[in-house]
Amino acid sequence: MACLLESPLRISVLSEVTATSRHYVDRLFHPDPQKVLQGVIDMKNAVIGNNKQKTNLIVLGAVPRLLYLLQQGLSSSELRTEVLGSELRTEGAVVLGSELRTECAVVLSTECAVVLSTECAVVLGSLAMGTENNIKSLVDCHIIPALLQGLVCPDLIFIEACLRCLRTVFISPVTPVQLLYTDPTVIPHLMSLLSRSPQTQDYTTQIFSHCCKSPEHQTVLFNHGAIHNIAPMLISPSYKVRMQALKCFSVLAYENIQVSMTLVNVLVDGDLLSQVFVRMLQRDQPIEMQLTAAKCLTYMCRAGAIRTDDRCIVLKTLPCLVRMCSKECLLEERVEGAETLAYLMEPDVELQRIASVTDHLVVTLADYFKYPSSVSAITDIKRLDHDMKHAHELRQAAFKLYASLGSNDEDIRKKITETENMMDRIVSGLSESSIKVRLAAVRCLHSLSRSVQQLRTSFHDHAVWKPLMKLLQNAPEEVLVMASSTLCNLLLEFSPSKEPILESGVIVLMCGLTQSDSSALRVNGIWALMNMAFQADQKLKGEIVRALGTEQLFRLLSDPDTNVLMKTLGLLRNLLSTRPHIDQIMSSHGKQIMQAVTLILEGEHSIEVKEQTLCILANIADGNTAKELIMTNDDILQKIKYYMGHSNVKLQLAATFCISNLIWNEEDNEADAMTGCQERQDKLRELGIVDILHKLTQALDPNLCERCDTHVRAHYVVG
Repeated sequence: MACLLESPLRISVLSEVTATSRHYVDRLFHPDPQKVLQGVIDMKNAVIGNNKQKTNLIVLGAVPRLLYLLQQGLSSSELRTEVLGSELRTEGAVVLGSELRTECAVVLSTECAVVLSTECAVVLGSLAMGTENNIKSLVDCHIIPALLQGLVCPDLIFIEACLRCLRTVFISPVTPVQLLYTDPTVIPHLMSLLSRSPQTQDYTTQIFSHCCKSPEHQTVLFNHGAIHNIAPMLISPSYKVRMQALKCFSVLAYENIQVSMTLVNVLVDGDLLSQVFVRMLQRDQPIEMQLTAAKCLTYMCRAGAIRTDDRCIVLKTLPCLVRMCSKECLLEERVEGAETLAYLMEPDVELQRIASVTDHLVVTLADYFKYPSSVSAITDIKRLDHDMKHAHELRQAAFKLYASLGSNDEDIRKKITETENMMDRIVSGLSESSIKVRLAAVRCLHSLSRSVQQLRTSFHDHAVWKPLMKLLQNAPEEVLVMASSTLCNLLLEFSPSKEPILESGVIVLMCGLTQSDSSALRVNGIWALMNMAFQADQKLKGEIVRALGTEQLFRLLSDPDTNVLMKTLGLLRNLLSTRPHIDQIMSSHGKQIMQAVTLILEGEHSIEVKEQTLCILANIADGNTAKELIMTNDDILQKIKYYMGHSNVKLQLAATFCISNLIWNEEDNEADAMTGCQERQDKLRELGIVDILHKLTQALDPNLCERCDTHVRAHYVVG
């Protein structure tokens, strides 16, 4: 049978089954309906708070029989005696040793059937409150379809019992939430039950909240009128109902523009929904309600439905979330408050500045690292256990909030790094056992690494690059992305960490990332190489080219991800800087580079990509010998001419810069220089490029006009 446990475990459990447990199951098969009903009631009382008893009854096969009895309440009022004859029904059979028992028919009056069905739903709900294995067994026995079918019964008490059991099953993480969406008639029917009673409202909204895990689920609930049906519950006299409605809205609004934009215009008893949420933020409301209302407003704000400078955000939501971070709140509340606040202000500089000076938030967060408490295990073991349980979550939340606070403002970053051994704590966080804490710590580090001052001081003093490099050796992709992104900043030219990082083998490591299936890792790998190549000597540039390989370099130049392509062009531009380096690289790889440049200029690429490509051509044109690769390539010259007349000024400027470098005459031998310069000018004049240069001196754009005028005057170009 699908609902029974695997044989070894089942045998082990059966060996401990008491005679009482067997007796409870036996009574479910009694031919007297009243004794069956009393047996279910006795079973209900026996399983309350007793996980061992719950497991025993599941193993003994109580669930299929309870489901069979539950469905009697769905039958017509004139139930007929079921004749089994000699046929064995496997659905209700349970194997106990070698004994095979068959399902007994039960003849019930309508009233008795509904009562029995209700009691069965209550028992099943109690069994669902046991272990995760119990939940899996119930789901395997198809409890969810049976309970959903029970919701069509007209009896309200039975409906409430089914909903309560469904709620308990669905809040378990092992239950596939998709089971709620398999039948398209289920969600509309659940919506219709919201008006039946406070209990149906409570249980149904809990089911919606726990089964809304994706944008698709949000859309289904939204399209079936979730907002219209749930909004009135926010002013229910029942706190439970108000709270569950609020939680449901927070789940529906999370990263959902459609829902958030609808919520902002909803009226509840004459008030806008945002005003109702603001009232729920008041200090006289329970913390749970304050936090959830703040989450709703936060999600609506992040979705663009409420402005970040709106009074309800600046004066109500943000202060409420900062308040949730204080010592007076429970650890769980401090975690949720910090994470929600981090999400609220992540993209907004002004909110970050306001939060940083509200209630000493930066200093308050330092307390998050003081758990577990140093209490005596003898005097306060429960407190220690509680602190241990939440210690990882607290550190994760603190790192997230610090990352959000310091993502833009230099003064805030300085305040963070000067807070109570914070850099040491961040460095320690990079090697935490919890992946979530490591990720939050490296995000915090990445945020702080945007500061030139911090790169030159605290990052260098604490040798942050060492744990970062170690993290890159073996970490999940999400951590790798953030760690490599942080390392890109440490490899900037002005960072004192750049040299020791280069000596630690980072070139090979970053070249390896460029071959990743993840576009984010490819971007970071090539970005790091681009930073290394900036103003580098010829030796380092040679190491980069050798480690990356010309095949991989040109493969990246055709990468479908625009960010990868842009950073690869940036790398190439940095490699092709200073004349000796340009000439050396072009002498070895000129043919391939010119082919890649041609393909990009001919392809369907953005203005930014083509501008960067033209800048590379301008660098090549600055070489002593490399410029001949352009001058002997009529196709490239025609493309430069085309972009000089382009409608986009950026492309015109970049193309004009190419021409400027082609006719520049600062070569070693003055006589040769003048001869070469004149020959190039003659060819450019033949192609009509010089005429375009003259016309651009009258361009409307002042930058373009000035540059062209300078070129005409300084480069001996005559009309």
